Amino acid sequence: MVVVREKTQVRMRIGGRTVSHSRTDISVRDLSAVIDEPIERGGTNQGLSPTETLMAALIGCTNVIGHKVAHKHGITLDALEIRLEADFDRRGVTLQEEVAVPFPAATLHIGVTTAASDAEIETLKRELAMFCPLSKVIRAAGTDLKEVWTVTRP
Repeated sequence: MVVVREKTQVRMRIGGRTVSHSRTDISVRDLSAVIDEPIERGGTNQGLSPTETLMAALIGCTNVIGHKVAHKHGITLDALEIRLEADFDRRGVTLQEEVAVPFPAATLHIGVTTAASDAEIETLKRELAMFCPLSKVIRAAGTDLKEVWTVTRP
Protein backbone atom coordinates (compact mmCIF):
# COMPACT_ATOMS: atom_id res chain seq x y z
CA MET A 1 0.00 0.00 0.00
CA VAL A 2 1.32 3.43 -0.98
CA VAL A 3 0.84 6.27 1.47
CA VAL A 4 0.62 9.72 -0.11
CA ARG A 5 1.55 12.58 2.15
CA GLU A 6 0.55 16.10 1.32
CA LYS A 7 3.31 18.68 1.49
CA THR A 8 3.11 20.79 4.61
CA GLN A 9 4.74 23.78 2.94
CA VAL A 10 4.39 24.87 -0.67
CA ARG A 11 5.67 27.82 -2.66
CA MET A 12 2.99 29.98 -4.26
CA ARG A 13 3.76 31.52 -7.64
CA ILE A 14 1.56 34.37 -8.76
CA GLY A 15 2.39 36.79 -11.55
CA GLY A 16 1.27 40.35 -12.07
CA ARG A 17 1.48 42.40 -15.26
CA THR A 18 0.85 46.09 -14.80
CA VAL A 19 -1.44 47.32 -17.57
CA SER A 20 -1.74 50.86 -16.22
CA HIS A 21 -1.09 52.85 -13.05
CA SER A 22 -4.21 51.25 -11.50
CA ARG A 23 -4.74 47.93 -13.25
CA THR A 24 -2.78 44.74 -12.69
CA ASP A 25 -3.52 41.51 -14.54
CA ILE A 26 -2.87 38.58 -12.25
CA SER A 27 -2.02 35.04 -13.35
CA VAL A 28 -1.90 31.99 -11.11
CA ARG A 29 -2.00 28.32 -12.15
CA ASP A 30 -4.18 28.42 -15.30
CA LEU A 31 -6.33 31.31 -14.05
CA SER A 32 -6.32 35.07 -14.47
CA ALA A 33 -7.87 37.95 -12.60
CA VAL A 34 -7.87 41.72 -12.77
CA ILE A 35 -7.15 44.04 -9.87
CA ASP A 36 -8.13 47.63 -10.61
CA GLU A 37 -9.33 50.83 -9.01
CA PRO A 38 -12.79 52.31 -9.49
CA ILE A 39 -13.22 55.09 -12.03
CA GLU A 40 -13.45 57.76 -9.31
CA ARG A 41 -9.91 56.83 -8.23
CA GLY A 42 -8.46 56.87 -11.73
CA GLY A 43 -9.03 53.22 -12.58
CA THR A 44 -11.13 51.47 -15.19
CA ASN A 45 -13.27 49.51 -12.69
CA GLN A 46 -12.47 46.16 -14.33
CA GLY A 47 -11.80 44.34 -11.08
CA LEU A 48 -11.73 44.58 -7.33
CA SER A 49 -9.32 47.09 -5.83
CA PRO A 50 -6.30 45.67 -3.98
CA THR A 51 -7.91 46.31 -0.59
CA GLU A 52 -11.24 44.83 -1.73
CA THR A 53 -9.30 41.81 -3.01
CA LEU A 54 -7.79 41.29 0.44
CA MET A 55 -11.16 41.39 2.16
CA ALA A 56 -12.81 39.23 -0.51
CA ALA A 57 -10.02 36.69 0.01
CA LEU A 58 -10.84 36.66 3.73
CA ILE A 59 -14.46 35.82 2.89
CA GLY A 60 -13.31 33.06 0.52
CA CYS A 61 -10.93 31.63 3.12
CA THR A 62 -13.68 31.70 5.76
CA ASN A 63 -15.87 29.69 3.38
CA VAL A 64 -13.21 27.09 2.52
CA ILE A 65 -11.88 26.55 6.04
CA GLY A 66 -15.37 26.67 7.54
CA HIS A 67 -16.49 23.88 5.23
CA LYS A 68 -13.32 21.86 5.92
CA VAL A 69 -13.84 22.11 9.67
CA ALA A 70 -17.50 21.19 9.31
CA HIS A 71 -16.60 18.16 7.20
CA LYS A 72 -13.93 17.07 9.70
CA HIS A 73 -16.55 17.02 12.47
CA GLY A 74 -19.43 15.59 10.42
CA ILE A 75 -21.34 18.88 10.50
CA THR A 76 -23.65 19.50 7.56
CA LEU A 77 -23.86 23.13 6.47
CA ASP A 78 -27.08 23.55 4.49
CA ALA A 79 -26.18 27.15 3.67
CA LEU A 80 -23.36 29.54 4.49
CA GLU A 81 -23.44 33.27 3.78
CA ILE A 82 -20.61 35.59 4.67
CA ARG A 83 -20.61 39.37 4.63
CA LEU A 84 -17.81 41.67 5.75
CA GLU A 85 -17.74 45.23 7.05
CA ALA A 86 -14.34 46.83 7.59
CA ASP A 87 -13.07 50.20 8.74
CA PHE A 88 -10.35 51.35 6.37
CA ASP A 89 -7.99 54.19 7.30
CA ARG A 90 -7.19 55.61 3.87
CA ARG A 91 -4.53 58.09 5.01
CA GLY A 92 -1.82 55.63 3.95
CA VAL A 93 -3.10 54.97 0.42
CA THR A 94 -3.63 58.70 -0.12
CA LEU A 95 0.00 59.26 0.97
CA GLN A 96 -1.01 61.61 3.79
CA GLU A 97 0.86 59.62 6.43
CA GLU A 98 1.93 56.11 7.29
CA VAL A 99 -0.80 54.08 8.97
CA ALA A 100 0.31 51.21 11.21
CA VAL A 101 -3.04 49.37 11.03
CA PRO A 102 -4.90 50.29 7.83
CA PHE A 103 -7.91 48.18 8.85
CA PRO A 104 -8.39 48.92 12.56
CA ALA A 105 -11.61 46.90 12.77
CA ALA A 106 -13.51 44.41 10.65
CA THR A 107 -16.53 42.23 11.25
CA LEU A 108 -17.40 39.03 9.46
CA HIS A 109 -21.13 38.36 9.54
CA ILE A 110 -21.44 34.60 9.16
CA GLY A 111 -24.90 33.17 8.56
CA VAL A 112 -25.19 29.41 8.66
CA THR A 113 -28.15 27.10 8.23
CA THR A 114 -27.45 23.80 9.94
CA ALA A 115 -28.92 21.22 12.26
CA ALA A 116 -25.64 21.16 14.20
CA SER A 117 -25.78 21.38 17.98
CA ASP A 118 -24.60 24.45 19.88
CA ALA A 119 -21.48 22.52 20.91
CA GLU A 120 -20.72 21.66 17.27
CA ILE A 121 -21.16 25.32 16.30
CA GLU A 122 -18.71 26.34 19.03
CA THR A 123 -16.19 23.81 17.63
CA LEU A 124 -16.71 25.25 14.15
CA LYS A 125 -16.12 28.80 15.40
CA ARG A 126 -13.02 27.85 17.42
CA GLU A 127 -11.37 25.84 14.65
CA LEU A 128 -12.19 28.38 11.96
CA ALA A 129 -10.20 30.94 13.98
CA MET A 130 -7.42 28.38 14.49
CA PHE A 131 -7.02 27.34 10.86
CA CYS A 132 -8.03 30.22 8.53
CA PRO A 133 -4.65 31.61 7.42
CA LEU A 134 -6.04 34.93 6.23
CA SER A 135 -7.88 35.70 9.46
CA LYS A 136 -4.69 34.85 11.36
CA VAL A 137 -2.61 37.23 9.21
CA ILE A 138 -5.17 40.03 9.48
CA ARG A 139 -5.46 39.65 13.26
CA ALA A 140 -1.66 39.53 13.60
CA ALA A 141 -1.47 42.82 11.66
CA GLY A 142 -3.46 44.46 14.45
CA THR A 143 -6.97 44.41 13.02
CA ASP A 144 -9.72 43.81 15.57
CA LEU A 145 -11.45 41.08 13.57
CA LYS A 146 -14.78 40.01 14.98
CA GLU A 147 -17.17 37.31 13.86
CA VAL A 148 -20.92 37.66 14.31
CA TRP A 149 -22.65 34.34 13.79
CA THR A 150 -26.30 33.82 12.99
CA VAL A 151 -27.35 30.19 13.16
CA THR A 152 -30.63 29.10 11.58
CA ARG A 153 -31.92 25.60 12.14
CA PRO A 154 -33.73 23.96 9.21
